[in-house]
Amino acid sequence: MTDDTGTPAMDTYLYLITEADWDSDAYAGEGGPGGRLETDFPSHALFAEAVARLGARIVGGEALQSARYGGRVRPGRGADPEEGAVYTDGPFPDTTEVVSGFYLIEADDEAVARRIAALVPCTGYVEWRKVFPLS
Repeated sequence: MTDDTGTPAMDTYLYLITEADWDSDAYAGEGGPGGRLETDFPSHALFAEAVARLGARIVGGEALQSARYGGRVRPGRGADPEEGAVYTDGPFPDTTEVVSGFYLIEADDEAVARRIAALVPCTGYVEWRKVFPLS
């Protein structure tokens, strides 16, 4: 498969980083009480270099705020999913780990995507999934 320019198309993979929740408030503002992201998380810069060496490309990614700034919802059934929706605020008592961030990476093939998954910096685990091509 090739793109519009005749270049071989790369598949996009989503890497979900799951680990213990973190104190994102410590990094609020420039040089907040916890320090600076670029100096406190050098492993992510090294990860970006490793991805490039494998011929892949990071096309997106972010750290997520602490779980207390989100929640879960089980949508209601029927015509109006808000009707009967069940919300649970975080952090969640049934789990000790949350999704703390993600990367979107274009890779040539599944073998490279698998190697990249092992390189994602985290203290928990990484789930990677090929993105379904809607466009």
